[in-house]
Amino acid sequence: MTDLKALATYDDFARLDIRIGKVVEVQPFPRARNPSYKVGVDVGADRIMWSSAQITNYTPEALVGSLVVCVCNLGPKNIAGFTSELLILGAKDVDGKVIVLSPRSGVAVGEPTF
Repeated sequence: MTDLKALATYDDFARLDIRIGKVVEVQPFPRARNPSYKVGVDVGADRIMWSSAQITNYTPEALVGSLVVCVCNLGPKNIAGFTSELLILGAKDVDGKVIVLSPRSGVAVGEPTF
């Protein structure tokens, strides 16, 4: 187990734009240092947002159409020449594979979390 992080206020949490997105496109990302995909996600914004995501234990076909939980306002980050705009949330399983966090049932695209 890891230690808990320092306390955060509710205002800290409320500043994060965490919402449900739908994966609409997955592209290979051979320039990434760690195995990754370029993932296009519909988060209910005026355009598709892109993420560099280390979720290659899934096939692109398994990801497209799936619902994911995303942090949308961390700001763009340049990863090997690609602009990653959002963070798809996940956790490692006992084998160290990244498991994508997703709602347990149907939730509308763009729905904020709380």
